[in-house]
Amino acid sequence: MTIKEVQQTIDQWIKTTGVRYFSELTNMAILTEEVGELARIMARTYGDQSFKKDESSVQLGDELADVLFVLVCIANQTGVDLTEALKANLEKKTSRDASRHKKNPKLRN
Repeated sequence: MTIKEVQQTIDQWIKTTGVRYFSELTNMAILTEEVGELARIMARTYGDQSFKKDESSVQLGDELADVLFVLVCIANQTGVDLTEALKANLEKKTSRDASRHKKNPKLRN
């Protein structure tokens, strides 16, 4: 799916299955919660923490999808075209960081 198709698919799902969007503030709180869940999985999978007995079935992809879903909801509610926003953001990063990272001795092999 393209980003535009993702935005359209989620909008359609919200309007049919989800009934309506939660408020922007509620979705921001949900996004924060989902990022916390993602952080918990990352800390246990790639960091120094270990999973509890009942956490063995957690899926990183599912948590990433939850974060993306709520992020797209917020974009849809606020009229943000994520394709255009991402293009502009990459252009900004490219002009700002064109040589910055290459000159960073911490990033050299």
